[in-house]
Amino acid sequence: MSVLADVIDSAAAHTRFAAEQVRRAREDAPFRAELLERWKTIRESIGTVRTPTGLEFPAIALPETDEPGEIARVLFGDGLPGEFPFTNSVYREMYRQGSGESGNRAPEEPTRLFAGLGLAEDTNARFHYLTRQQRSIRLSTAFDGPTLYGLDSDADGVFGKIGEGGVAIDTVEDMERLFDHFPLGAERMSVSMTINGPAPIILAMYIAAARRRFGAKVIGKLRGTIQADILKEVQAQNEIIFPLEASLRFLGDMVAYTTEHMPRWYPISISGYHIAEAGATPVQQAAYTLSNGFTYVELFRQRGMDVNRFGPRLSFFLDCGLDLEYLALARVCRKLWAIGMRDVFGAGERAQLFRLHTQTSGRSLIAHEFKNNLTRTAVELLLAYLNATNSCHSNSADEPFTTPGEEYVRLAAHAQSILLEETGLFRHITNLLGGSPGMRLVEQTVERAILDEFRTLDRLGGVLPAIEVRYQRAQIQAAAHRYEQQIADGTRPIIGLNRYAEPTGTMIEPKVTRTPRRKKHLQVDRLRKFKRRHAAKAGPALDALARTVERGGNVFAELIKTVEHCSLGQITGRLFELVGRFRPSV
Repeated sequence: MSVLADVIDSAAAHTRFAAEQVRRAREDAPFRAELLERWKTIRESIGTVRTPTGLEFPAIALPETDEPGEIARVLFGDGLPGEFPFTNSVYREMYRQGSGESGNRAPEEPTRLFAGLGLAEDTNARFHYLTRQQRSIRLSTAFDGPTLYGLDSDADGVFGKIGEGGVAIDTVEDMERLFDHFPLGAERMSVSMTINGPAPIILAMYIAAARRRFGAKVIGKLRGTIQADILKEVQAQNEIIFPLEASLRFLGDMVAYTTEHMPRWYPISISGYHIAEAGATPVQQAAYTLSNGFTYVELFRQRGMDVNRFGPRLSFFLDCGLDLEYLALARVCRKLWAIGMRDVFGAGERAQLFRLHTQTSGRSLIAHEFKNNLTRTAVELLLAYLNATNSCHSNSADEPFTTPGEEYVRLAAHAQSILLEETGLFRHITNLLGGSPGMRLVEQTVERAILDEFRTLDRLGGVLPAIEVRYQRAQIQAAAHRYEQQIADGTRPIIGLNRYAEPTGTMIEPKVTRTPRRKKHLQVDRLRKFKRRHAAKAGPALDALARTVERGGNVFAELIKTVEHCSLGQITGRLFELVGRFRPSV
């Protein structure tokens, strides 16, 4: 029996507990009186907000009822915003501005600005362009193909891929250029890095670059996350470079180090986004993401790590598409994660929080009549914020055929600002539509379906045994095939593609962003100069890293030293010699 069986039992126990409280509220007079008094106190404690038109509302929406059973369902089933099981939200305020409640903090911008193109200085310029009007600096970084696979820009066969679809990072000096003129240790500065196989090496470069600029004390102030989710790589995306066992060890070392030394850093973003982009249904995305998360918790505990130390440093990343399930998908994930962490792993409240980053669906973007993607993304943003995501990235309309251009990147970011600042949907009331009959129906159906998927994984022995028989990958591939068939036969309408498409005519030639050849040569030249300057120290640094691997030390702590003298490719090359390369099962 896997840990998922315990999560299933705990979810059922919570449902029974909530139902029992509803029964008690209706039949037990002393309990009912106590509950009604608590409800009165809660209602009186909620501050009010005033809209620009002059109307006054409570800052948290509660049902207009004095029926004890309904009150018990709200308090014990879903919880209020910021209260267990956090169905409505992990924090009480979320996006509200000026609620009038005492001690209410100013809301932080949840918009995360994603970029990665060309060389480090090109992405740096894009970052500065995107953050000109942002109160908080929340950057998300895309890396090019060679970097994602741990290859140097001078490796055989990769020249054409340098800086394409993401930024080329070979050395700590590239990392310095990438974040030049950004206050990396500042309170409202946050950096996210979308990379997995070589994630520990890239994060080590980021730490070393920050230390070069701001001194050693900056390490404890660095804020952000790095994806580093190896389990979803073998299930969906394929960007895994070391064998799974070694990858999990390197990840565990990174989590252990950051938990001890970097209290503001999230060392793993447990990612459903790429599972969804590979073709999974919304329920599959949620089920595999949650089950991967519980598996990481179990693996880290087996290393002797304290769940209340590393648990608050876990974060999640979900896709948000246009299917009905997305109305409540993240709400259900928050609930199941909180129940599992509390009741199965004995975690405290901070470790129960499902801290979520959402990205609008890349798969939903269509090259045909691509400006329709502006509307698709806007709807997906609405769904993401209805799910109370903690941060969000909105895709650009031109992404189906190019690295996003400045115009569409700006429109994508402004779409979030319009929702959060211009409309009144989220800035006045925390849980405006939470608990509506339709949302509740979707929640219940999605929760049952996720737990059914857990039961299947448990019958297979858990996440890791299921990976060995390629269960998750097979299910994702089947769902992807079904999705494409539905588009082909018209049962899944795609406006401008299989419905209401314009008659074939002259195609608009899209502007495609490419990295100039001269810049690719510049990246290779910089890398080779770095290697020549550090030739005398690179060998001893790699030898020290090898000794750490062989003796069971913390590899990540050593990597922070190694990157000062060695390139990404040099480091992965030595690690390949020590632990081998990933070989997918057939």
